[in-house]
Amino acid sequence: MILLSGMRPTGRLHLGHLVGALDNWVGLQKGYDCYFMVADWHALTTSAQDTSRIRSYVLDMAVSWRAIGIDFEHSVVFVQSGVKEHAELHLLLSMVTPMSWVERDPTLKSMREDLHIKSASYGLMGYPVLQAADILLYKAEAVPVGIDQVPHIELAREIARAFNRTFGEVFPEPNPLLTTSPKLSGTDGRKMSKSLDNCIYLDDSPEEISAKVKLLVTDPAKVHASDPGNPDICSVQDYHKVFEAEAAHSCAAGCRAGKLGCVSHKGMLAESLSEMLAIYREKKAAFAASPGETLGMLEDGAARARAAAEATMEEVRDAVWAGRKYKEQLDIGGLISDN
Repeated sequence: MILLSGMRPTGRLHLGHLVGALDNWVGLQKGYDCYFMVADWHALTTSAQDTSRIRSYVLDMAVSWRAIGIDFEHSVVFVQSGVKEHAELHLLLSMVTPMSWVERDPTLKSMREDLHIKSASYGLMGYPVLQAADILLYKAEAVPVGIDQVPHIELAREIARAFNRTFGEVFPEPNPLLTTSPKLSGTDGRKMSKSLDNCIYLDDSPEEISAKVKLLVTDPAKVHASDPGNPDICSVQDYHKVFEAEAAHSCAAGCRAGKLGCVSHKGMLAESLSEMLAIYREKKAAFAASPGETLGMLEDGAARARAAAEATMEEVRDAVWAGRKYKEQLDIGGLISDN
């Protein structure tokens, strides 16, 4: 079964990426034919005014994926702009996609609000259609998403149906592969996001991790270490549940009993995160020392992706033009010749 997923190269990877997607991707490689895409065209939807760093982010993302455990030989890993068929299919799909479908996309609405975009570009408004093209181009049957991203897949399914009704059956309808993303807030209590500058990055040093963990929001009613606290509203406890499940229970009990202070709790978490990410940092540093190797892997991945994409586009072109007997109609009018 074919699976596709991707990320926009808009900065360094953080813990939210790890628990929300990457850990899952690594495991999914065992049971699926995986396509993992560095979505640089999608990065332009919000970064078109400054593209100077996207190229370096592309390489950094690929190196990070290798360090985390994405197998570039087993999976097809590529940069979106290296496969021009994405753009061609996007154009053709846009012809059968009503504007009302795009405008109702909840993620698009929240993105415009978060980034304070008053007048969205045509590219930003059309990114859900490009996303559908990304999926359908490889006839992906499964797309790993969180519950909040299911509307994206439903739109891709609607677009696939619209194309098939108009031109003939070409695309299978993709299905969401629901993944449970653990609760993991940023250092300010909001959703972890590069744009909010509240992230703990995977390659942060132990000192940086410690400084950021100290900012995590805890129970405001627990003023002193001996005060009973409520771990259910504590970001530090949320992290412990994700990364140290065995320790989470004892930490919660100590917090409620007034035997574990927030400072000590944060110190334990910082040490745990630093140890957990140490192997990742070492692997990333080793891969980053030979950038040509990673770039070569991306080129190989793009070649494999192009082969699959071109096969799909042959079917698409035949359906769009031959399916409507376009060539025959032009022949009748004497507008084209085989000679």
